[in-house]
Formats: sequence, C-alpha cells, structure tokens
Amino acid sequence: MKKLFKIVLACGLTLICFSCYYNEFPEEGEEIIIDPTEEVSFANDIIPIFSLDNCAQCHNANLDPDLRAGNEYSSLVPEYVTANNANGSKLYTKLAVDGHRDLDDTSLALIKEWINRGAENN
Repeated sequence: MKKLFKIVLACGLTLICFSCYYNEFPEEGEEIIIDPTEEVSFANDIIPIFSLDNCAQCHNANLDPDLRAGNEYSSLVPEYVTANNANGSKLYTKLAVDGHRDLDDTSLALIKEWINRGAENN
C-alpha cells in the first residue's frame, strides 16, 4: 500500500509541476516604427483614430478633452499633449500605459509619432 501511495504521489507531483501553461512569458506586441520620411498629419492620421473609435461619444462637451469634430486639436494641445514628448503627454500615457480603449499598435504608434514630431495642427 505504501509503495502504491508513493507512486501516485510522485505521478501527481509530476503532473502538477509540468501542467502549468504559464511557464512562458507572453509575447510582446511588435513595435510599430513609422517611417521618418512619412508625414504624420493630425487631420489625416490622428482625427480618424478618434472617429473610428467613437471617442467623441464620451469625450464631448461634458467630458474633457472634447473630441467632437472641430474641437480636437484645441482640446488636446497643450493640456493633454506635450509636443515632442509622447511619454510625458497625458493623452499618450492614458492610451498606451493605462490601456484606455485598447487601441491597436498602429494607432498608438501614429499618436506617439505625431506628438514626438511636434504635435502640429496639420
């Protein structure tokens, strides 16, 4: 009986030790690099992100920043966007670090690049 107990115990411990599927780190998303020669435009690249994700549904006259059409830039700069410093900008930090709205990697890269290039209203 003791021998059977030892065998069951050894098998059980072996199964427990090797059955955990968290033994590998999850893959990080690929870092999207925007071509330095490619223009990043607020009107053509950033505003469509706000439109596609329906940001203005919540961020309207009742919730800052006001991301309704025509108000986006003046509501974001300079309070939520620090030109040339995406990591120090409230907008980028909220979206990338806090995961607000779970934006895709390409959208986050465009927003980061736009901020790091001076956050111009172009």
